[in-house]
Amino acid sequence: MKRLHSGMDAWRYIVRSNQDSHSVETYLPLILSAAGAIGVLPFAVKRLMQQEWAAATIDIIIVTGFIALGTYVYRTRRVRAASIAIAFICVAGVISTVHVNGPVQIYWIFPALMAVFYLIQPQEAVFAAVVTIAALFPAVLPVSNSHETGTIFVTILVTSAFAFAFSMVTSRQREQLLVLATKDPLTGAGNRRALDAKLSDVVNAHLRSGTDASLVLIDLDHFKKVNDVHGHAVGDQILKRVSKIIDLRIRVTDSLYRIGGEEFVVVLDGADLSRAAHLAEQLRTLVYANELVPDHAVTISLGVAELKKGENGNDWLHRADEALYRAKNAGRNSTSISD
Repeated sequence: MKRLHSGMDAWRYIVRSNQDSHSVETYLPLILSAAGAIGVLPFAVKRLMQQEWAAATIDIIIVTGFIALGTYVYRTRRVRAASIAIAFICVAGVISTVHVNGPVQIYWIFPALMAVFYLIQPQEAVFAAVVTIAALFPAVLPVSNSHETGTIFVTILVTSAFAFAFSMVTSRQREQLLVLATKDPLTGAGNRRALDAKLSDVVNAHLRSGTDASLVLIDLDHFKKVNDVHGHAVGDQILKRVSKIIDLRIRVTDSLYRIGGEEFVVVLDGADLSRAAHLAEQLRTLVYANELVPDHAVTISLGVAELKKGENGNDWLHRADEALYRAKNAGRNSTSISD
């Protein structure tokens, strides 16, 4: 089954794709963590004043956790681990406060469950809900009658069911929207939006650990002439077949993008310039060897560039484009390597 993403996963993609650094989405983790912290803080202060040390300690941990993890997600965009941690704080906080302060605190479970179903994947949220209900049962049962107990747990189950259904539907919708937003509909390769996100990730990884990375920029030679002579339907079939040839040759860790009418980019993680140049020559030979159009050789020109220290994604892509331009000027059906 395809992995369903959480709401926080979707937030990370929206923020990476949004050029407006002052949008509401950008500040969403801080807004959510602030809401949680502000909601619990008055109770922490009250319990400190009343010298209810155990309950106050729980509230202070929750407030601190919300603020720290919300800020961490906002600054780093590292969503997964922080989302699990915040969900754990929500669940552990509800269980602890009910056991320490009594069943009157049971109402906190409703916002906690809604947060859990937003923060983590639906199946994980169901597991968290079941654990929460099982842990709360011993604290609620001895101090309430059967009607009250039944009402409490039925409302919790109904809330969880609605939250799960909403989470499943929205997760599938997010998956479909992400495909539409990041895939080229003709070839299935990534589009320019997806390439920009990938380049950003690769550059950041290079800054952190110095990991090698290279680009291969590919352009079909005289493609306009092919469209003029054979028609756009044949041109589309050529683009799909070239994309398939490239996709079958590159590694699982590499990624393919279509960024123009007949222009493709391969991003090679962990590959230096020599490996990228070797791949480029293999791709050039494979495309030339395949008879994509009867009585007409389809060829490609390629530009290769390795990521340099201190370079951003646009600079890196620009150097690959300059190399491609040199390959075109050299007579096409050739590979040029950037210095």
